[in-house]
Amino acid sequence: MRTPTAMIVGMVLCPCGLLLTFTGTVAPNWRQVSHMSNQPIDFVLEQGIWDICGEQQSSHDRLCGQADELGYFEQVPVRVAQGMMPTSLALTLLGLVVAALGVRCWQKEPRHLLAGVAGLMLLLSGLLSLVPASWYTHELWALPAPDGGTLVAGYSLVLSYLGSCLEILGGLALALSFHHCCKERRAPKLPPSSSLEAGPWSTSSAYCNPWNVLEGERDRQDQRSTLPCDSDL
Repeated sequence: MRTPTAMIVGMVLCPCGLLLTFTGTVAPNWRQVSHMSNQPIDFVLEQGIWDICGEQQSSHDRLCGQADELGYFEQVPVRVAQGMMPTSLALTLLGLVVAALGVRCWQKEPRHLLAGVAGLMLLLSGLLSLVPASWYTHELWALPAPDGGTLVAGYSLVLSYLGSCLEILGGLALALSFHHCCKERRAPKLPPSSSLEAGPWSTSSAYCNPWNVLEGERDRQDQRSTLPCDSDL
């Protein structure tokens, strides 16, 4: 039995989503602040959910561990992201382990129920990372920032969005395995000896023609019918 296409799609999208979400969680670039009044024109401040880094673009000098003088890490969207993003990563890893046990891989047939449960777990993990990314984007311009700074979304926030969407799509693809379980339960179960022991013509619902339709055909093989609708079936 071949591995279903939906399972293959889920097993490809979810690890990609995990990689993007992990990069977005660790990298300190959820928001960029530039053109600050008390800093050089080419200085950019990168704010993440764990660290704050400053970079001089002309010399590429980068210094992380900047002091949080404005109480950026005390804001609710940042603290929510600090709790939900690692939870999403842990749930994604667990879901991938369950999916590996449910998808065919080394087995003769896939375990559709187990793959469906893994799909729900991966779907939930994608939602857990999508919520803080969306909340942070909504509060992007409301979070504390240096005076006169220009605020833009960083690449970490974009990667978190993409990773969350891939995990949701992959989880939905794996969750389609529940449909196969429902089909197996609804399918009627016939006795194993009903069609093998009695033969093809002895079932009660089969039609048996009492007339010998081939009678006389051997004697008239050389004769051709003149009727245009006469044919041998």
